[in-house]
Amino acid sequence: MIDAVGRDFDDKPVAFVADPIERSAIRRWLEPLEFDCPLHYDADAARAYGYAGIVAPTSALPTFALAPMWQPGDVLFTSDERDAQPARSAVTGVLTGLEPPTSGYFATNVDIEYLRPAIVGDLLARRGARLVACEPKETKVGRGAFITWESDIINARMEVVARTRTTFFRYNPPPKS
Repeated sequence: MIDAVGRDFDDKPVAFVADPIERSAIRRWLEPLEFDCPLHYDADAARAYGYAGIVAPTSALPTFALAPMWQPGDVLFTSDERDAQPARSAVTGVLTGLEPPTSGYFATNVDIEYLRPAIVGDLLARRGARLVACEPKETKVGRGAFITWESDIINARMEVVARTRTTFFRYNPPPKS
């Protein structure tokens, strides 16, 4: 995998998320934060500041760009075991087939560069899966590698709204003694 650093593993056509950004979703995002900024709920105020409409909070963009995990008729949980994980998830990161098999993973870092506003009605997608780094490491949780991926969040006009870099630690726990 180290030799593949710099390669983009996303060879699929761009697939936009299931739903455009909705005003009610923004409101629900703002409520628990009590975030009172008119750019996020008042279209006239947003336009007065040069935006095309109500602006989605930047912190919400990854949520609005997340592909749906389930749709009617799907079976997402294939095990009834306690703490069972879904058979697939939009948040597990990229698997290339180059990495050795691992049994555990967790995200260790997320960096997002916000480049332009997303507004109510925008439909978002993730594009790209560039391998930025692969650093093998043995830690207390196990032996594995810190793997960093970069992708863009784009709108339906194919404009880059944000660029994300996410690092996962994929590992195998040490043998139980």
